[in-house]
Amino acid sequence: METVLQLPDSEDPCTVKEVVDALRKEKLFPRHESKNWGDWIHFEGHRTVISIESMRGLTSSATIEHSEDESEELTPAILRAFGRLNWVGIGEDGEYPLD
Repeated sequence: METVLQLPDSEDPCTVKEVVDALRKEKLFPRHESKNWGDWIHFEGHRTVISIESMRGLTSSATIEHSEDESEELTPAILRAFGRLNWVGIGEDGEYPLD
């Protein structure tokens, strides 16, 4: 399962560091990994990952790739972290708030 997240057009892009810091404030242990084909955020002890689009360290779009057997606390904490940065979820019916 995937959850698509993005910053509304009215918001300036944030840094990947700001995203990682927001995840840490939720008591998560993110590890940022930058590859040629994109950036990834992994969580210690979990298989859920975040694929994050970035250009020169700035980002406004990400996808949470959920592991089906993941604990129920991880996803709400990720959504709270992104919501704190004014990101929204994108679904079939359009944008929805993360908080």
